[in-house]
Amino acid sequence: MTIFDERRAELEKFEFMMGVERGRLAVALDLLTDSLILTGQHGVYCVSNRNPSQPRLDLQAVLAGINGAKELIQSVMASLEAARNKPAAASSAAAEK
Repeated sequence: MTIFDERRAELEKFEFMMGVERGRLAVALDLLTDSLILTGQHGVYCVSNRNPSQPRLDLQAVLAGINGAKELIQSVMASLEAARNKPAAASSAAAEK
């Protein structure tokens, strides 16, 4: 079973609301957030021997990677939003002249 099958309802909902690209990015962002939460919960029980207030180094690397992926997806979504709003702003400015 693929992610498209597992998350069909979510994908359809977000693709309808935001368009195909932004909808899929939104679902990917939700998946990363869920993974981040689960990894963070695991980090509570799997603490570093050197610093008990921090998760183990491998979990820190996974958390950093997930956070980085989320930032990249958020930047793409912001770029798509800016590109979508740019023609609308240009056409409204032209209409005012």
